[in-house]
Amino acid sequence: MNELTVYHFMPDKLNLYSDIGNIIALKQRAKLRNITLNVIDINQTEGVTFEECDIFFIGGGSDREQALATQELSKIKESLKAAIEDGMPGLTVCGGYQFLGSKYITPDGIALEGLNILDFYTESQKDRLTGDIVIESDTFGTIVGFENHGGRTYHDFGTLGSVTYGYGNNDEDAKEGIHYKNLLGTYLHGPILPKNHEITDYLLEKACDRKGIVFEPKNVDNTEEEAAKNVIIERVSQQSK
Repeated sequence: MNELTVYHFMPDKLNLYSDIGNIIALKQRAKLRNITLNVIDINQTEGVTFEECDIFFIGGGSDREQALATQELSKIKESLKAAIEDGMPGLTVCGGYQFLGSKYITPDGIALEGLNILDFYTESQKDRLTGDIVIESDTFGTIVGFENHGGRTYHDFGTLGSVTYGYGNNDEDAKEGIHYKNLLGTYLHGPILPKNHEITDYLLEKACDRKGIVFEPKNVDNTEEEAAKNVIIERVSQQSK
């Protein structure tokens, strides 16, 4: 049986909105293709390399927990950056997404240093951007989820898509997340992957491509995933009337 390995960074700190559900979705979708997904929880980064990693995941946390996680991740930021540049697929959510940038500015105006893996920044405000969100994506089709964040993220990289309902990266440009090479960053909790099988399959397929594993997208029943997605689409439709 084919195998892939996921590095799940800081699950002890970064699971604010049940983002561990993303790991469950990855395992289930891999199982449908007869792929074993090995998940390695990494809470300490001393000596960690990416030689055995095929996909990485960083969830979201409170400002305090995220700052602690970022401090730990800073020990391996060069190797993480190299893995991203080499095309390793990864999913980062909320704080895990924000701190890939150069800085995070708190509502009090204090600038917290990010990992500076990519050149962007986040500025947090006291009022939060909260609620259901729907995005139209050229890559993934319709994406749905739930957002709850004070941060406003600004960058010139590719995004997951255009926001048709909700806020996304900020309350100005109607774009959500980041899509750089095979790195995905997003504000969508809920978690994002169980409702959006296209994104789950993208991460798995890119990991398989890099490892020389044949990824079989056919003959997979997406009924439950589509039903979960449609609940939000229908709810948003009613709210928009």
